[in-house]
Amino acid sequence: MREKQFMIDCGEGTQIRMRQMNVKTNRLGHIFISHLHGDHVFGLIGLISSFGMLNRTADLHIHAAPELEKIMEPPLHFFCEGLPFKVVFHAFNPKVHELVYEDRTVQIYSIPLKHRVPTCGFLFEEKPRDRHIIREMIDFYKIPIWRIPKIKQGDNFETEEGEIVPNEKLTTAPDKPKRFAYCSDTAYYEKIIPLIEGVDCLYHEATFMDDELIRAKNTQHSTARQAATVALKANVGKLIIGHFSARYTNKNELLNEAKAVFENTVLGEDMTLYNF
Repeated sequence: MREKQFMIDCGEGTQIRMRQMNVKTNRLGHIFISHLHGDHVFGLIGLISSFGMLNRTADLHIHAAPELEKIMEPPLHFFCEGLPFKVVFHAFNPKVHELVYEDRTVQIYSIPLKHRVPTCGFLFEEKPRDRHIIREMIDFYKIPIWRIPKIKQGDNFETEEGEIVPNEKLTTAPDKPKRFAYCSDTAYYEKIIPLIEGVDCLYHEATFMDDELIRAKNTQHSTARQAATVALKANVGKLIIGHFSARYTNKNELLNEAKAVFENTVLGEDMTLYNF
């Protein structure tokens, strides 16, 4: 978002995939961990170690449940002594919906989920953008450059003759801020619906098909139909499903089940970029 790079979870093989996709890591400053199951954190120590060998100097911020810092302390001390950068842990309560990160252009909230251990998803929201200034108006009214930032933020402009030029004449509406929600791992959980209402894109796990509803309930995962139901009820723009059980060699079965409920659904596939 806004040309920033964030990571959600860090399983084994993460850095291999990043190299295969030519993902530049110099802008990766924040990693958000949804829960403390191994397949979501086992790649962290390797990634941090590799960053050290690449002589990274920018601090790396990890946002997670408070237990992760205690878990990571021994391997960091043993394998990553003398890093040229700091690993900074930011603890939050995954059972609470709260702001976990904010900068000038983006804010990120936790979304409490329903799983076998305390788990949360994340809601990424762009902050409102500035209005677009009309280039011809700058020249016509001889607007000084130093006034442009305030005009883009909504100010009117007063000419040297004292004429007040309304902002609507100088600018056009800003781009709509984008919102993205990530929800995995989780059982079907309707309490998240008001938290993700109207997001442009939702990633929601779909581990099983609906004929494995009992298994999904026992393991605290969701079916493709349930993921699509959440998307429908939350009125989202686009649904990406993923976290599929290895039993499904034909993932189109999962896709078709979801699309029967929510048409604008796509498969979350490895090494694939998605626009929304």
